[in-house]
Amino acid sequence: MNVIEIAQLAKSSTTKLQALPEEQRHMALESIAEAIQNNINAILDENKKDLDEAKKHHLSTAMIDRLSLSEHSVLSLANMCREVADQEQVVGTIVEQFKRPNGLVIQKQRIPIGVIGMIFESRPNVIVDGAALAIKSGNAIILKGGKEAQNTNRKLFDIISHAIERILPQGSVSLLETREDVSEMLKLHNFIDLMVPRGGSALVDFVKKNATMPVVAHDKGLCHLYVHEDAETQIVIPIILNAKTQRPGVCNALESLILHEKYPQNKNILEALWASGVELRGCPKTQALYPHVISATEKDYDTEYLDKIISIKIVSHQSHAISHIQKHSSHHTEAILAKDPLVIEEFMNALDASAIIVNASTRFNDGGELGLGAELGISTSKLHSYGPMGAKEMTTTRFIVNGNGQIR
Repeated sequence: MNVIEIAQLAKSSTTKLQALPEEQRHMALESIAEAIQNNINAILDENKKDLDEAKKHHLSTAMIDRLSLSEHSVLSLANMCREVADQEQVVGTIVEQFKRPNGLVIQKQRIPIGVIGMIFESRPNVIVDGAALAIKSGNAIILKGGKEAQNTNRKLFDIISHAIERILPQGSVSLLETREDVSEMLKLHNFIDLMVPRGGSALVDFVKKNATMPVVAHDKGLCHLYVHEDAETQIVIPIILNAKTQRPGVCNALESLILHEKYPQNKNILEALWASGVELRGCPKTQALYPHVISATEKDYDTEYLDKIISIKIVSHQSHAISHIQKHSSHHTEAILAKDPLVIEEFMNALDASAIIVNASTRFNDGGELGLGAELGISTSKLHSYGPMGAKEMTTTRFIVNGNGQIR
């Protein structure tokens, strides 16, 4: 089938998907989980082909990290499907109800958006995340991954397709594979209700400029962490190292560190980062504090490194930290380590980000960690969703008006 035919089929499946009983959605997700478990070796074989190609073409360490699957991560995908299946029902639930003076009973009911198009880079797990969340939320989904994960994407899609073919309507989950498909897909606003780009800024900008349907962008994560002068010393270094070094190539990894000049352990922080293999790029105050810091440029403070590199700024007041973040933020994740509740409140109220994290790692801005089971991605748009998108964030609401003869 060509792109238009795939989109038409997806659109025709939407009314059937919305009407499905919750038990059938659960059955589909359980079937996918079982099929993934039964095909771990086949999935890893295809992933190895992609990794071999990636290394041959000298793709970045961050790209290879995002591309890589293991037995543990494949099993986690199966477990994610079961976790999403076991969550409370989303489709058809009444989220609000009230009665008007004229006797009309007004309800707001949660319903699917319709057909979601998703274009993403690197991460083959997105095939499973996207399919599982679309099934739970009653949407059809058309997925387009990057060529660097083509073998793994195709294998995962084939497994999902066979698992759901007797349970869900045809066209519920589809896969596109060529770059030409993307341009065609972006024109199909009559069939695709929402477009979700997830990847680098170049991809997101292209989709924003060319899509004829609404776009929810999942853009870069230039995540900041501010250490106030009263921060609890026992938690600071472990949080910073977790945020920066656990997985440097992901969007919720720490990229820019701001230190209050009166915090007593600033040098210890720099030493710990350096000992963990992190390249330090800082302001003159940071350079004066530690010899291994190289000079940070203005471009450094605007860079999502996705690597073991960090930009650092030392400030004399929390307002300077806030101003710095406001200037360089990508509206993804901003964190503060502090005790003073007034300082924390000022930080939260002054910043616009999809997640504000207080006294914990930036790595917690994640659908699984926030209890969503999985995520379509982390939206840096405000419409239709802000932050990690789970099944509930992939729905909208409509009004149900119940009367007994009222006229206006």
